[in-house]
Amino acid sequence: MRALVLSLFLVLLPQAAMAWWNDAWPYRVPVTIDTSAVGETGSVVNNAPVLIRLHSANFEDFFMVKEDLGDLRFINSDDKTPLKFHVESLDLLNQLAFIWVQLPELPLGPTPTRIWMYYGNLESAKAEDAVGTFDVSQVAAFHFANPTGAPTDLTGYKTPVVSFEGAGKPASLIGAGVTFTEVTGGLLLADTPATRIVPSNGYAASFWVNPAASSPEELLFQKGDALNNMAIVSGQGTIFVRLTQNGQVIESAKATFSAGVWQQIALVVSQTTATLFVNGIPGTPLSASLIDIGGQTMIGGAINKQSGFKGELDEVRIYNSALPNNLIATEAKNQSPLSAMVTPGPGEQLGNASGNNFFITIFQNTGTEGWVVIGLLAIMAVLSWVVMFLKMLFIGRIKKDNRAFLKQYEQLNNLNIASLDADEDGDFADQSQAEMLFGKHDHFQASPLYHIYHRGIKETKDRIEANSGKQNVMNETAVNSLRAGLEAYVVREIQGLNRNMVLLTIAVSGGPFLGLLGTVVGVMITFAAIAATGDVNIAAIAPGVAAALLTTVAGLVVAIPALFGYNWLTTQIKDMIADMHLFTEELVNKLAERYDATKTSKADSTQVAAA
Repeated sequence: MRALVLSLFLVLLPQAAMAWWNDAWPYRVPVTIDTSAVGETGSVVNNAPVLIRLHSANFEDFFMVKEDLGDLRFINSDDKTPLKFHVESLDLLNQLAFIWVQLPELPLGPTPTRIWMYYGNLESAKAEDAVGTFDVSQVAAFHFANPTGAPTDLTGYKTPVVSFEGAGKPASLIGAGVTFTEVTGGLLLADTPATRIVPSNGYAASFWVNPAASSPEELLFQKGDALNNMAIVSGQGTIFVRLTQNGQVIESAKATFSAGVWQQIALVVSQTTATLFVNGIPGTPLSASLIDIGGQTMIGGAINKQSGFKGELDEVRIYNSALPNNLIATEAKNQSPLSAMVTPGPGEQLGNASGNNFFITIFQNTGTEGWVVIGLLAIMAVLSWVVMFLKMLFIGRIKKDNRAFLKQYEQLNNLNIASLDADEDGDFADQSQAEMLFGKHDHFQASPLYHIYHRGIKETKDRIEANSGKQNVMNETAVNSLRAGLEAYVVREIQGLNRNMVLLTIAVSGGPFLGLLGTVVGVMITFAAIAATGDVNIAAIAPGVAAALLTTVAGLVVAIPALFGYNWLTTQIKDMIADMHLFTEELVNKLAERYDATKTSKADSTQVAAA
């Protein structure tokens, strides 16, 4: 039923733009996030920072944004909930920007998710929130956006950097990155409670690397001290996890690791396993009874500055919980160099947006009470449309049979007045409309005029037969009795013509009131929700009120066609009723003249009896 009503409104009403989040922002672009290539259809990634790459090929309005991108706002798919975001880098000269947006929920599957990027409000202040972009389980995040100096942790934990011996690279995987050219050095992080590996709570680290060349052995990551530590080791085209606990060394199965290409490396630690992911694909877990590991963390080298990494490094993340596989796979797809997962669409201007529909927003915000009313109205609409359609067919059939009957009736004279009558079973007045529409039509069976004629001839014959042995005449009393009987029969025919018309009157008068009831209830619920939450901005009020008004529109959609149809059908029925009254009077006069007691002789009055 809901799909039927939605289709009706989309067909009958012109398309217009979806509701605008805030009129102070004159421009926006839709951002489509396609997770179909990630896999795990049906699952949801929570609090994922999604990377949006803007460049001249997918965003033409760099000249319309503020120089510091302070006018940017990202709004969720409902077009009313602001999302937390921050800008990693911006190059207006080369028209290139890297922006991170946190999505509270990102469904995985074939159906893309769409959010909105608003811009163009030159009076707006910056709304970036780097700390809020990352989940609370993320204890360190480094973009390496600064070309010189040590990088800074962007999370709320502000994990200190003990030392940093890499060289900044302006053009890396995502904005700027870092290069390690010596066998010593790397990014060394302080030992903090948040960065400890606690297997019972879980732990994870991820980063992107582009090895310069295959070497015998390099440490990409190491956490702990000489006695207890966990490391990610590469060498000879392979990569694996090496665990040292109380001096004992355990290594995981080796995965392929290529030189000269960007690869995402992720380590996920749970209570009894340590799993290495390469480009979002998990390897064989290292299984052991894991203990807590504290100490400093080195990315791109060894803590003792031996067997360091040579190559490029970007996007370092550390978590104090085990990441789900779908989040790692999503980040690998989203952040990869040739990713097409996130696609900005064509720009739209306030008052001139295209490709959307106000009614999509209205239907999305309609509550259960609204759909109940719309469902009742839909049933009412279907019934009224069926009645109108069948009545139109019925009236068309009646007019056709009336014309055919009158054509032959007008050729009769008083002597053969009964010649068109045929023996019929039953009473025409008791016939259903279906029988009159789809039954036999060989003898004017659908014509009310013929029904009256047949009834008049039958009653006349009955009166003449009752005078057996006497003259076949009718006196004035018999004529009056015949007239009264036919008028009563006409009333029954009129009732048949008006059958089911009450359904149209119910639709005309009841539809708008039922729709108004739904609107009042919807507005009451909207204002009750506002009172409960305290959110009184127009963006919170407008969708609920617009959705509530949908039921009034539905009521009018039911009532207006029913009103037009009822008026047309009523006019046609009134014309046929007038014809029936005129025909009845004419028929009675002809029969009275034919069987007038003062003029009719016994010799010439046998025609009706013979018929």
